[in-house]
Amino acid sequence: MRILICSDGMPASSPATRVGGLLANACRAETVLLGIAEKPEDEHPLRQALDKEAQSLQASGIRPTVTVLAGDPILQILNETSTNAYDLVIIGAQRKRNSGLYWRSEKTYEVIKAIAPPVLAAIGECEQLNRFLVCTGGREFIEDAVQLTGKFAAALGATVTLLHVMAEPPAMYADLVRLEEDLDRLLESGSELGLNLRKQKESLERLGVTVEVRIRHGIVVDEVFAEARTGEHNLIVTGSSQGRGMVQHYFMGNLTRSILNRANCPVLVARSKSAQGRGIWQIFKRAFGPTPE
Repeated sequence: MRILICSDGMPASSPATRVGGLLANACRAETVLLGIAEKPEDEHPLRQALDKEAQSLQASGIRPTVTVLAGDPILQILNETSTNAYDLVIIGAQRKRNSGLYWRSEKTYEVIKAIAPPVLAAIGECEQLNRFLVCTGGREFIEDAVQLTGKFAAALGATVTLLHVMAEPPAMYADLVRLEEDLDRLLESGSELGLNLRKQKESLERLGVTVEVRIRHGIVVDEVFAEARTGEHNLIVTGSSQGRGMVQHYFMGNLTRSILNRANCPVLVARSKSAQGRGIWQIFKRAFGPTPE
């Protein structure tokens, strides 16, 4: 495994280095500590700061490669991840405001949408990673994200909660609501939601990870944070998918943006398989399950 930790050498970047150290140590990952100087006169002090961060990582048994580049941070991170293969990119995510569409530094969202590897936004004073909350949506195209989470959870000895939040459905889906309230029956049912959740649970268990499946009803982002608080989770996993068009980019939905805005713990934005090619009716059926007989 190969991890890229992005740092500007300032105290606000320390969560990225700290979380990166936890993951790199557990996964025995090759680690690159990357700094980008936007001005030539910043290169020397930035390298000095990164060398100190590297020393703190070495104390944990990690021997990072320190790389300092010059230029626009987004373009340089994009170039680095396009030229070299990384399994994970870790960035800082300092909060700038408490309202509007984007509460954190704009660079946080730009990196997530620009680069191909999964991105972990280091938020809060995280000292351990042992309880993961995965917002699955109950969809099959989140499976790559679940697998990545499973690798990290297995290495760290963390437990995983698979969370599906269902908005209040039309009356015709009342039978599915009753089914969801009986979790065991849901996982054994032939509904797409049940099949996908069971498949995700079993794939994590094959990695030796302890898994719990949780179903909630209500406003999705509110229920995600209610579950995070109740379960004392210290990592939230959400998804993004590749957008359409000639230029490669990744689509960050409203839920992912809202989670990034409001989170007080690290958020892993994992790439999901695209739902491209599905019509609106197929997506609706996957959200609410089969029509009752």
